Amino acid sequence: MAATRPRRCHGHGHLTGVNMSKRTRIKICGLRTVEDIGAAVDGGADAIGLVFYPASPRHIEPAAAAALLAGLPPYVTVTGLFVNATPEEVGAVLRQVPVSLLQFHGDETPAECATLAEALNRPFMRALRVTPDMQADDLLEYERNCRATGRHFSGLLLDAFVEGYGGGGKVFDWSLIPKELAPRVVLSGGLNAQNAAEAVRQVGPYGVDVSSGVERAKGIKDPARIRDFIAAVRRADARP
Repeated sequence: MAATRPRRCHGHGHLTGVNMSKRTRIKICGLRTVEDIGAAVDGGADAIGLVFYPASPRHIEPAAAAALLAGLPPYVTVTGLFVNATPEEVGAVLRQVPVSLLQFHGDETPAECATLAEALNRPFMRALRVTPDMQADDLLEYERNCRATGRHFSGLLLDAFVEGYGGGGKVFDWSLIPKELAPRVVLSGGLNAQNAAEAVRQVGPYGVDVSSGVERAKGIKDPARIRDFIAAVRRADARP
C-alpha cells in the first residue's frame, strides 16, 4: 500500500497527514516536591513551572528548586515565574536554578520584560490577565507590542484576571481569543481535567498551563490530578 504524502496545512504551516495530529504543549506550574516533578515528567508534560513570587502559596526557594531539578531529564522546559521582580532578584534565582524560560506575571510592561530578558539572556513569556471588557483586538495588539520588543519574546500566556497574581482557578471567556492568535498562545486560567478537552477543542492553543486545577489544597499538588490533566489533553489531541 502506497504511503500517503503529507500535505501542508496552509492555515498554520504544520504538516498534516497519516498519523500526524496537533500536539498541545502542556505546562504544570507551581511544583514544589519530588512527587510533583515525577508526576509531571512521567505523565509527559513538556514544561514545569517554578514560582519565585514570595507572596504565592506555591513559592519555592531557589536552593530547594535547584535540588528538585537535580534529576530532571532533558527536553523538559524549566519555566521560572516572577512577579514585579527586580533584575537582581531574577539574576539571583538564575545563578542557582537552571531556568530556561522566564514568565512575567506582574505589572511589567513588555519593554521592561524584554530589557530584563536581554540582560539575563533568556527568552520570556508574558502573561496577560484577560478582563471582561477586553476585546479580541486588544489581545492582538498586546501580542504585537510584545513581539516588537525583540528576539527574546517567546509567547503570550492568557490567564483570567483575579485579585493577586496567578493561580486563581478562574476561567475567562475563551471566545475573546482571535482565531489567528490562538495557535500561538498558551491558555491558562481555571483549567482542570474536566474542562481541558473542551479548551483544546474550542480554542486550539499552542499550549495549556495548569496550577490550581491539579491541586488537592491550595499550593499542594495532587499527582493523580496531574496525570489526569495530561491524559485529558492528550485524548483531546487524538480526536479528529
